[in-house]
Amino acid sequence: MKSKELFVMNNDELISKLNSLKAELYALRFKHATNQLTNPLVIRDTKHDIAKIKTILRQRELNISVEPKTAAEVKSAKKSK
Repeated sequence: MKSKELFVMNNDELISKLNSLKAELYALRFKHATNQLTNPLVIRDTKHDIAKIKTILRQRELNISVEPKTAAEVKSAKKSK
């Protein structure tokens, strides 16, 4: 997953994506342990995606980067001007 795709997601979407990636990582580890996984590099990629999401969430927590505005917020900002 590209970092640009993650930056445009809001925090709720990132948290749900993080939870799904954690579940996927658990399943991949189980498949790897039972020799059913054909490409073990998928585990590494999943770990990297989890790290990217956690980094973005932490940056937003520290106000280093901002959460993208929704379409409704953009419209209301234009009307208030």
